Amino acid sequence: MMSEEKQLQSRSTKVGVVTSSSPDKTIVVKVENLVMHPLYRRFVRTSSKFMAHDEENTCNVGDRVLIEECRPLSRRKRWRVRRVVERAQ
Repeated sequence: MMSEEKQLQSRSTKVGVVTSSSPDKTIVVKVENLVMHPLYRRFVRTSSKFMAHDEENTCNVGDRVLIEECRPLSRRKRWRVRRVVERAQ
């Protein structure tokens, strides 16, 4: 039981915006990040795209979602939708 709790704590989570929900049971989530530039000491906005598993096909483009790391589900899917934080207008 202790190992399950430790494993759940070690899974990383990210919050991002859904950019595509075309594939069945899959969404593409764009996660934005602020990184300090090493030379100019200014914050630069970077972004990464992750493919996440959406079992019920509930997410739409523009939704803000929380995704968590999981085992590989396909060639590019390594994330699973935990919950929808905010619906698109």
